[in-house]
Amino acid sequence: MSGPALLDHIDAPPAWQRVDCVSDVHLHAQDPDTAAAWHAYLAAAPFDALCILGDLFEVWVGDDALTADPAADPEIAFMQHAVGALATLARRRRVYVMHGNRDFLLGDGFAAASRVRLLADPAVLAFGAHRWLLSHGDAWCVADRDYQTFRAQVRGADWQTAFLTRPLADRLAQARALRQRSQQHQTAQRQAGVAPADVDTDLAAQAVAAAGATGLIHGHTHRPGLHRLGATAHRLVLSDWDAADQPPRLQALSLDRHGGWQVWPLPRATPV
Repeated sequence: MSGPALLDHIDAPPAWQRVDCVSDVHLHAQDPDTAAAWHAYLAAAPFDALCILGDLFEVWVGDDALTADPAADPEIAFMQHAVGALATLARRRRVYVMHGNRDFLLGDGFAAASRVRLLADPAVLAFGAHRWLLSHGDAWCVADRDYQTFRAQVRGADWQTAFLTRPLADRLAQARALRQRSQQHQTAQRQAGVAPADVDTDLAAQAVAAAGATGLIHGHTHRPGLHRLGATAHRLVLSDWDAADQPPRLQALSLDRHGGWQVWPLPRATPV
């Protein structure tokens, strides 16, 4: 078969003037400042469409959390509020969500409740004369072999079925334990001077070429910036979000239909 690969596709209508991309917001109940900045951004909605390229949530333990008693656990109430905000936004803007390495269990129940469209990874955004390849990016971090082994396990149907059959309270407890271990690991890596894993640029360039794309946008690596990818393409890496950092890491990438882009630093907001 010749020609660009058949990927999940967003075909921007002529009326769209701005599409925003974000990733690695890592929403969770223990970080109200980042959540407040996120909800303020959604309320302003300075875009025609929003592409969330993975890890919107720090963890997602199953769509059944959306129908559970919100009084049972603060994280359940937090998830339900966050999904309600997406549904409110999606009544007036187009919203697309891609799975990340933290929220890969987002399913059809989430999509229905939030009114978003789940995107396969990778996907293509056709906006004006440009084709952007969109990805979370973790599948291309092949040098991190431990992570790739873990990824293959948890993306498998058997593991997911076994996990989702456990009581919701048990899943939430396991998620908290995993978050704590992850934070400890990241702290140890920073103290040792070990940089976060980056994508394999050869694999990324091959994916861009196969998709017939003019550029790549991804997250996951927490290495925001602009990089050349091959002779003509660009690789735009999205920032993670952390309102508590100095300065705060709260950024959105805006694309225009003429192929331009701009990174917007977003203001902090007061938690409610």
